[in-house]
Amino acid sequence: MTIWTELMQTGFAQRFVDVAGVRTRIVEAGDGPPLVLLHGTGGHAEAYARNIATLSERYRVIAYDMVGHGFTAKPDVPYTLDVYAEQLGGLLDALGIERAHLSGESLGGWVAAWFAARTPERVDRLVLTTPGNVVSKPETMKVIRESTMRAVAEASPETVRARLEWLFAPQNRHLVTDELVAVRLAIYTLPGAEQTMRNVLVLQDPEVRARYGWDASWVGRITAPTLIIWTSDDPTGTYEEGELLHGWIDGSELVLVDGAGHWPQWELPEEFDRLHFEFLG
Repeated sequence: MTIWTELMQTGFAQRFVDVAGVRTRIVEAGDGPPLVLLHGTGGHAEAYARNIATLSERYRVIAYDMVGHGFTAKPDVPYTLDVYAEQLGGLLDALGIERAHLSGESLGGWVAAWFAARTPERVDRLVLTTPGNVVSKPETMKVIRESTMRAVAEASPETVRARLEWLFAPQNRHLVTDELVAVRLAIYTLPGAEQTMRNVLVLQDPEVRARYGWDASWVGRITAPTLIIWTSDDPTGTYEEGELLHGWIDGSELVLVDGAGHWPQWELPEEFDRLHFEFLG
C-alpha cells in the first residue's frame, strides 16, 4: 500500500491556490457536491490519500494543507482557529464554492466546527472525526506539544515515526509506512520548520486554548447536520467526550468505530468512506 497505488486509478490534480495571499496546496478529484477534507495538527493532505479515490466517486473532493502545514505557505503568526477558519472561507471563495460538506479529523474537525458555527450558510453537512481532547486535558496537550516539537527539532525517521504511531491503534501501527514517514519528514525539515511548529502548537497552550476550547456556548450554534465519528482507541480523548459533543450539537449523530485510533480514515478507510456515503447522501 502506497499513496500512489491508492490514487493511480483516479483522475486527480495537485495544485496551488492563492487564498488571500497564502499559497495553499490542494489535492482535488471528482465531481458532484463539494466535500472538503481537513487534516489534524502537524498534518497534510496525504492524511486522506486512502479516501480520495473512493469519495471522489460521488463528490468533488478537496483535501488541502491548512495554513502553516504541509506545503502551504507559513506566515509567521500564531495559528488560531480564527486564522484557520479565515483560510477555509478564502479557499471556498477561490474555488467558487458557496456551500460545501466539511469533514475534519482532529484539529481539522475543530476548525470545521468553528467555521460551521460562525458561517452556517456555507456548510451543508459536517463530519467531525476524532476531534480529540474536547475537555482540554493538560496531559494530552503536553504529549502533543512535546512529541510534535521533538519530531521537528530532532527530525529523523525515528522521531517522525514515533509521532505518527502514537496516533494509531496498537494493532494498526504497521500501517505507518516508510513512505508516510518520508512525506512528513520532508515537511518537518523545511526551512523555518521549528518556528512554524511553535505557531501550530499555540492551540496546545492552555491560555490560548481557553479562548477557543470546545464549549456549548459556541458549539451549540452549529446548525448543519453533524456526524461525530469516535474510535475505540483514540489516544486524545474518550468516548464520553464524543457524547459531550453529541449533546451540544442539536440533532447530531454519534458513531463508534471499533479497532481504530486517531486516524480512522487511514486505519479503516472502507469504514470511514462508508460512513460518509451514508451520512452525506
